[in-house]
Amino acid sequence: MPELPEVEALRDFLVGSLVGHEVVRVLPVAISVLKTYDPPVSAFEGREVTGVRRHGKFLDIEADGGELHLVTHLARAGWLQWRDRLPDGPPKPGGKSPLALRVALETGDGFDLTEAGTQKRLAVYVVRDPAEVPGIARLGPDPLADEFDVTRFAGLLAGERRQLKGALRDQSLIAGIGNAYSDEILHAAKMSPFKLASSLKPEETRHLHEALRATLTEAVERSRGLAAGRLKAEKKSGLRVHGRTGEPCPVCGDTVREVSFSDSSLQYCPTCQTGGKPLADRRLSRLLK
Repeated sequence: MPELPEVEALRDFLVGSLVGHEVVRVLPVAISVLKTYDPPVSAFEGREVTGVRRHGKFLDIEADGGELHLVTHLARAGWLQWRDRLPDGPPKPGGKSPLALRVALETGDGFDLTEAGTQKRLAVYVVRDPAEVPGIARLGPDPLADEFDVTRFAGLLAGERRQLKGALRDQSLIAGIGNAYSDEILHAAKMSPFKLASSLKPEETRHLHEALRATLTEAVERSRGLAAGRLKAEKKSGLRVHGRTGEPCPVCGDTVREVSFSDSSLQYCPTCQTGGKPLADRRLSRLLK
């Protein structure tokens, strides 16, 4: 799933590729991708792109100085594929094609939104104000914003009875962090994913805040300037524990372990994060003694 660093890199790439150009066609291929109907998606056609913004994991393409916005959330299996030359003729709907929506510019280039797999969760909204998108309206603060200091972070965690893994992934608490980077942040902070957020001491909160900012900032810098097609590989290559079950921890050499959920999993290093003790299966909700 694209998270804050990849979406920020896509935003940066699209600023250079879209701003100043006219959108001549917006072609939905999978009708289910459209989550709004007023204004119609065709209202975006004939308009000049004047900005590209990020809200958490949402991409916001702004037209005519903010009069209209095409907003997308790539969900778990969605992606944006830039094409220097779009194929002639409209795309064919149906079949096994992952293509969900195509945006064409006056230059003949543009991008496709695609989604792999059978669970179709990629979403596109055409709105006059991005706050009309329910997911954006619910977002918590951006963790890379200047005002997201340790005091603000401590206030968010105060009284939070969930475990750190779940708290970091909650978009209404903090915007943009998903499964992969929550694992990476907790590994960098040397904290158990099962530790209660409200149990952190002031020094632990400061340390976690530093790990969060550093992990996301470094990931954004690694991705900056890359073409859209290279971002997935860059994300995977930069991860230390997430998706690396059975491999040695790059910090201490212990074996990276996994806890499985019904539809996802987390990875961690026992030596770095849990005092050498393996975590029980998440379904048991307890740490092995």
